[in-house]
Amino acid sequence: MMAEIAEQVANTARWLGKTALSPRVMAAMAKVPRHDFVPDSEAARAYQNRPLTIGHGQTISQPYMVAVMTDLAEIGPGDRVLEVGTGSGYQAAVLAEVGAEVDSVEVVPVLAETARARLERLGYTKVRVHDGDGSEGWPENAPYRAIVVTAASARGLPRALVEQLAPSGRLVIPVDETNGLSAFLGSSQTLVVATKRADGSLEKRTILPVAFVPLV
Repeated sequence: MMAEIAEQVANTARWLGKTALSPRVMAAMAKVPRHDFVPDSEAARAYQNRPLTIGHGQTISQPYMVAVMTDLAEIGPGDRVLEVGTGSGYQAAVLAEVGAEVDSVEVVPVLAETARARLERLGYTKVRVHDGDGSEGWPENAPYRAIVVTAASARGLPRALVEQLAPSGRLVIPVDETNGLSAFLGSSQTLVVATKRADGSLEKRTILPVAFVPLV
């Protein structure tokens, strides 16, 4: 899996602007046991570089994409990070491994409950899983040094997430440019990084084409 991530990063260097990801991110990816974050029916494919279904219409993201989004967030030890879309808890575990203190919000109650129990069992004490609408963020612990969204927004950058971003903080989010009509018009999602300037405005950079489940 790690070799495939490195190869895909090299192959997409013209979009990423780099030929290799941070060694800290790669070390975190190597450490998190992905097989613990997938259903038993997908265990044999846990270390393939591809997304896998986790039920309830949701997926665990492709390892390459998890690594890229973590790298783009530029997280340092002790940084407070918000994740929108807990899913199985895999991305949250990777964020914790690079030193973040993570608030993760999941809209599907059963996924939140399962992820919470899984992360506690695996010793990820710096991850707090919350039930709720991730597009509203988690304001009680804001501001966040980084916000990582693991589903595609059909309405641009959610205002609540921008407001909860700290100055110089980075929002990493897939954006659906079809305004939610991708099922009819075909996928047109791009990964965006928005950095908050001191005056509250945003510097936006489009990274590469992606395919995520919709943000609900």
